[in-house]
Amino acid sequence: RRSRLQMDGGGTHRTPEDVFRDFRARRAGMIKALTTDVEKFYQQCDPEKENLCLYGLPNETWEVNLPAEEVPPELPEPALGINFARDGMDEKDWLSLVAVHSDAWLLAVAFYFGARFGFDKESRYCIFLGLSTRKQAREDLPTLG
Repeated sequence: RRSRLQMDGGGTHRTPEDVFRDFRARRAGMIKALTTDVEKFYQQCDPEKENLCLYGLPNETWEVNLPAEEVPPELPEPALGINFARDGMDEKDWLSLVAVHSDAWLLAVAFYFGARFGFDKESRYCIFLGLSTRKQAREDLPTLG
């Protein structure tokens, strides 16, 4: 699982554009889970299972899985326990809540990479401006945006 959560690509010279590419790919995977694959996503979020998280992956796919076992985790963790509220809420409200937490996680991962790669102030500001002008995941959900 570790390699699927890392940013795709090799080398040590990372740029803000690499972070944007990673962000877009992970976001695309999460949007797919919340829209196109919503029935599959809903079934995987069984409230009888342990604390589950929705991960957007850098190859535009998604997975529902347990949080990372290593402490501290390699990447910031998404919202924990998304499965517990599933049956206690209206489905649209639950999907909206997952989408809002997904947006927060995507931003945390992007800024984590900015810090990890040692970006200077200008590069971090570029990431901030670029991400703050993008639509939120919630805005891509049918009848929720």
